[in-house]
Amino acid sequence: MVSHAKPAATATDTPEKNAASSNFLVQVVEQGLAEGKYASRHWSGKPGPAAQQQAGPLDPAAVRTRFPPEPNGYLHFGHAKSICLNFGLAERFGGACHMRFDDTNPTKEEQEYVDSIIESVKWLGYGWQFQNENNLYFASDYFGFLYAFAEKLIEAGHAYVDEQSADEIRHNRGTLTQPGTNSPWRDRPAVESLDLFRRMKAGEFADGSLVLRLKIDMASGNINLRDPLAYRIRHAHHHRTGDAWCIYPLYDFTHGVSDSLENITHSICTLEFESHRPLYDWLNERLAELGCLNTPLPQQYEFSRLNLTYVVLSKRKLIQLVDEGHVQAWDDPRMPTLVGARRRGYTPAGFRLFAERIGVSRSDSLIDYTVLEDCMREDLNIAAERRIAVLDPIKLVITNYPEGQSETCHAPNHPLKPELGKREVQFSRELWIEREDFAEAPPKGFHRLYPSNKVRLRYGYVIECTGCEKDAAGKVTTVYATYFEDSKSGTPGADTYKVKGNSHWISVGHACAAEVRLYDRLFKRANPGGKLPDTPEGETRDFIDDLNPDSITTIRAQVEGSLGDVTAETVFQFERHGYFVADRFDTKPGNPVFNRTVTLRDSWGKAGQ
Repeated sequence: MVSHAKPAATATDTPEKNAASSNFLVQVVEQGLAEGKYASRHWSGKPGPAAQQQAGPLDPAAVRTRFPPEPNGYLHFGHAKSICLNFGLAERFGGACHMRFDDTNPTKEEQEYVDSIIESVKWLGYGWQFQNENNLYFASDYFGFLYAFAEKLIEAGHAYVDEQSADEIRHNRGTLTQPGTNSPWRDRPAVESLDLFRRMKAGEFADGSLVLRLKIDMASGNINLRDPLAYRIRHAHHHRTGDAWCIYPLYDFTHGVSDSLENITHSICTLEFESHRPLYDWLNERLAELGCLNTPLPQQYEFSRLNLTYVVLSKRKLIQLVDEGHVQAWDDPRMPTLVGARRRGYTPAGFRLFAERIGVSRSDSLIDYTVLEDCMREDLNIAAERRIAVLDPIKLVITNYPEGQSETCHAPNHPLKPELGKREVQFSRELWIEREDFAEAPPKGFHRLYPSNKVRLRYGYVIECTGCEKDAAGKVTTVYATYFEDSKSGTPGADTYKVKGNSHWISVGHACAAEVRLYDRLFKRANPGGKLPDTPEGETRDFIDDLNPDSITTIRAQVEGSLGDVTAETVFQFERHGYFVADRFDTKPGNPVFNRTVTLRDSWGKAGQ
């Protein structure tokens, strides 16, 4: 089911107003606060084990959430929902949201991704400063703690070193209907496992030869509890710790412990981690019993991830799009990444409105892409000043206007914000108009320029078309008209002329040429790579086959002369055409480049569904 519903929210709502809308997570936090569930927490001001935290004062933050991305790629639209949720909850309840990188896989992580993620979260309008705390953290900050805790788990009989191969471990884990088989090393003495674990850390063993496993229950109905891996050997250079470590903790071992070290109260993640929650709780509880972690312990809550039509949010598929050259890069404005969205001209306020509009639940739903586009339109309608651009220019000559002369007309910078005033636009004998605004043989209902018809040039004069000139191929190259001197907009004579058509224009001598990139949806189908009709269950299309061949069109347009030196990332509504942004990288003084963010209205309807 595709959701089109739009609650009564507007782009002018503040984050505080939006946060007032309730959802099940808001209710969970409110109930916990009412019960005083976290009121007794102590916090030393920085992450650490129980002894360090208990020596500190009471935690000044009512709640603590976190956003924990892996630095192995660029953030996408789904991350925007999670960012707005985690940081928004902290804002609402006077708490702190931590920014923590889950950097435990050195073979896939790079500083480039760290920098991009930090920039994207800040671009969305969020920060991790709380009072005098700078809550930017890395899981690698805790490698020392995690290793020490692993040793304690071994000594307490909760972990052991296994010598089985990866294939043997996978095979012996069992299935959803069959229990697992105990490892032959499961009952090895703690002192022996401890010795092997220390030698793993010292670099004595090859990758894959030994692993540390938690000893839980190989017969559990939850496969995640069948002695999950905690540490593996990986002789790889880490982007932050260098070569200091050759063993690295796995996500399930790291995540919950990191939450506890940071005094997190609500660990919010997507539904695919629901089956991992018992492991999250088991590990934290064992370490708390061993005196390693502060209490009360954090709790995990799950919500449905973002599912959006006309996009793919799989990291594997996004990598394929980039690697195979279907898009220019991760920041291609057609990509559903936050760096791509920013370059496209999507706005932080639009994303916040989108997150509020789609809500938070535990039920999966498919959100129509038009909901996101509408949120961007609503914000840009308020935020963007208006300018004139002629995207497919053809010359109009006003034959009875004096050659070499020009005069000033006035156009509002923003019709909804009169306080922004008006700007000057020059009128002259030769103008650029849209090619579609002239028809030598007009169809029924056509009210713009055709021979003997009168139209108003917006902000200027009423003109009457007198004919056109064509090239050898029969293509119209110039349109001719005369103007009525007493019809100028804003003068008393303007009201004496009643015309049905209205055209926009730019003076040829005062215009600036600009590159304009007309972006559309990257995929032509609502469900890229979806099920094929009349095929066996589970058979799907290759999502690459669903790429939209018309997702970008580059044209040479004419824009108001003042836009020649436009500042990169400035947004405008080009009258009649939609919302456009000056490209953040390619725009240069005297050479503006504009990207179409979104049209003025949805042009897709049900096409491609």
